[in-house]
Amino acid sequence: MSFSGKVKEELSRQWSSARHCQIAELAAMLSVCGSIVIDSRNRYGIKIHTENIAVARKVFTLIKKTFNIESDISVRRNILRQSVSYSIIVKQHQDALRILQATKLTEEYQNGFEEIHIVNPIVVQQPCCRRAFIRGAFLAAGSMSDPEKSYHFEIVCAAEAMAEQVKELLCSFETDAKIVQRKKVYVVYVKEGSQIVDILNIMEAHVSLMELENVRILKEMRNTVNRKVNCETANINKTVSAAVKQVEDITYLRDTIGFEKLSEGLEEIALARLSHPEASLKELGELLSPPVGKSGVNHRLRKLSELAEKVRQE
Repeated sequence: MSFSGKVKEELSRQWSSARHCQIAELAAMLSVCGSIVIDSRNRYGIKIHTENIAVARKVFTLIKKTFNIESDISVRRNILRQSVSYSIIVKQHQDALRILQATKLTEEYQNGFEEIHIVNPIVVQQPCCRRAFIRGAFLAAGSMSDPEKSYHFEIVCAAEAMAEQVKELLCSFETDAKIVQRKKVYVVYVKEGSQIVDILNIMEAHVSLMELENVRILKEMRNTVNRKVNCETANINKTVSAAVKQVEDITYLRDTIGFEKLSEGLEEIALARLSHPEASLKELGELLSPPVGKSGVNHRLRKLSELAEKVRQE
């Protein structure tokens, strides 16, 4: 099972004790993946479509627990795509009307079959209801990438107004959600790992949250180790390159003007570098008598390089 599937499986088992939160969660599912038909006699019917059996089970149970309504489940198999889709259907007009009135969605439908463009703000007035709504929207049309590969959270909405509302609800919990149009749909997404952790907390997916945090910690540790290794490698390469150049300059001076023309300090450091080409500045300084600090060693070696360059030019 994918990480996104694990999150949905966990969320499908989360239950709000308050009826208004159950209504908010069902309203999200209706608005994102539901459809409503008003027939010629002005009678309502509801259908909620999903390809996830855990989500179908959650919708069926929400309708049963919240409204004491028995809904029908239709299963359709696509042999070519090797997929299964589920439709939860409320056929009775009075049952559908009760659900629509509770979720404040009846005003959306005046001219027959239409898409839901926005959920009444009254439904998501309280913070607990906003949490439930985000949970329902993710169950209905959300997905997450595997955190081992990348950080990406998204909820797909058919209408731009619906996407704006989902984004606003996410931002009310201080997350930096954004919207992008993908063909004919609008996608609300978050790409920051720490904010996706916050969203899992908002939806109360605590097990998935801990799993994601563990992955983040391991990735951060690996990145830190890699940065240190790269930094140390760069320093080693820099030190080796500098040492090779110093040995070349010192050898050139020895073969041209000889060490006897150097001052005592420069001759001492030149001999030390030739004897210990792999030594660091600190180690070279400790070989001298009396010992010299890194800055002093660096100064003497720089003087030797400048002198070698001067001799080359002459």
